[in-house]
Amino acid sequence: MTGAYLDHAATTPMSPAALAAFVAEAQRPGNASSLHAAGRAARRVVEESREQVAAALGARPSEVIFTSGGTESDNLALKGIFWGRRAQDTRRTRVLVSAVEHHAVLDPAFWLAGHAGAEITLLPVDADGVLDLDALRAELTAHADEIALVSVMWANNEVGTVQPVRDVVRLAHQHGVPVHTDAVQAVGQIDVDFAASGVDALTVTGHKLGGPLGVGALLARRELPLEAVLHGGGQERGVRSGTLDVPAIRAFAVAVTEAVAHRAERAAHLAALRDSLIEGVHAVAPGAVLRGPDPAVAPEQRLPGNAHFTFPGAEGDSLLYLLDSAGVEASTGSACQAGVPQPSHVLLALGVPEGEARGALRFTLGVTSTPDDVDRLLAALPAVVTRAQAAGLVSRGIA
Repeated sequence: MTGAYLDHAATTPMSPAALAAFVAEAQRPGNASSLHAAGRAARRVVEESREQVAAALGARPSEVIFTSGGTESDNLALKGIFWGRRAQDTRRTRVLVSAVEHHAVLDPAFWLAGHAGAEITLLPVDADGVLDLDALRAELTAHADEIALVSVMWANNEVGTVQPVRDVVRLAHQHGVPVHTDAVQAVGQIDVDFAASGVDALTVTGHKLGGPLGVGALLARRELPLEAVLHGGGQERGVRSGTLDVPAIRAFAVAVTEAVAHRAERAAHLAALRDSLIEGVHAVAPGAVLRGPDPAVAPEQRLPGNAHFTFPGAEGDSLLYLLDSAGVEASTGSACQAGVPQPSHVLLALGVPEGEARGALRFTLGVTSTPDDVDRLLAALPAVVTRAQAAGLVSRGIA
């Protein structure tokens, strides 16, 4: 039996179709901003790709701004909308974000607080990670004239919680406040429609859905005030300068189209594997606690490919390394925070005690996942948990 890769939320393999598109395009010359034949051919590929992404995600082509990926798109959304709205009205200094956002949203938000006079409000979530809509309503009612934007992720990258995005939009738009959503984990797993959702800006990236690393997009309504973060050649509506990566954009468009077209059957496949994994973990590690919505109770509230557990008395890093040595690759949470010895802010926001939050493992499935991957995990897990708990007792001076 080969090793099991259970970290698809961090990055998932390129699909054969996306890889073929990337290789084919990489062999052609031409800067999409050049006026000669090769440049015009490259521009044609970019615009056709823009149309593909827009069609797959329920947007207009003019609303698709290509970027280097999720982090850049989130930064452009947070900073660009903040500066754009404040330029219209200097009172708009408040930014509302959920307490469980990815650091690609949280960090630019707090950067704005430290460097641009923003006031950040972290919106609370319940024990499953679902946004407290009453708290959002209260903030909007009390400070509507001061709020620049609201940012709430479509689906959480750690515990897989799907947020009530349309309800967020309904509340915010009652007060004329734009909404950004980080949909990096959602596209390809659940239905994501930009126009139907009503959001004003949406982040998507390639390497989470079968495309290449280093490419993504921000979908942004044309009427949305959006200031540039990068300055230079004026590409992408003048808000995202830089030479366009034509091969990556082409492969990204192919991957998005493919992921959306096959979403329903892939989601069913992932959910079946996830449920088998959850049932198996409870059987072989009875003390493990599933974090996030229970798919047996509210399947629509959890991503089909996500299972997140805490293991009492064990450190997540110990669990991770022991599993890795057994040929099982998982994560303790966001890959962007890997190696940082601190409990997840997501779990703390759910009300998980710090000691329990340290014993977290995230298992995420993808298109290439198989029942053998789940079996490999379940075979290794009992010994791994026992050893990690013993190490935890030693580290606390109990053994």
